[in-house]
Amino acid sequence: MQSSSIDTAAAPAAPAAPATKPGLRLLLLPLVILAGMGLSVEAGLLGPLGVQVGHLWATLSIFGVGSAILFLLLLFSGKQQGPALSELPRWQLIGGILGPIYVVVLTLATPHIGVAMTMIAILSGQVGKSVLIDHFGWFGATRKKVNGERWLALLLIVAALVLIARG
Repeated sequence: MQSSSIDTAAAPAAPAAPATKPGLRLLLLPLVILAGMGLSVEAGLLGPLGVQVGHLWATLSIFGVGSAILFLLLLFSGKQQGPALSELPRWQLIGGILGPIYVVVLTLATPHIGVAMTMIAILSGQVGKSVLIDHFGWFGATRKKVNGERWLALLLIVAALVLIARG
């Protein structure tokens, strides 16, 4: 059963995921939660910025600042192997298209439906698609079959979306 043309048959297998050290998972989870909080702050900032300067200019300014910071980090982080973009499969560069679309949607939606509604809607989409990516092993991801607990988690996120929309 295939519901997308991008599956493990269409994409070469990615290298095996590195073994996670016991303490690393404990450290990464709070960092990821903090990064998620940062996305909520970003949505709160982007909505008014988009209204003031235009949604595309707001998106460009966010990516411009981010690119400048990444450039400085690369500049001062020591010697690194540069990207071999010409050797990568083109489908791996899709994220470069999806990032700006995501930010434009944030700038458009947040002023109209609020930060909480925007973020829970994004979360429901992220978790829903992530469960499918894990289940089918798309994009070279390690396959993790969907079980009842994962379906329940997704259902609870959708329930949260409904409750926030009604409130």
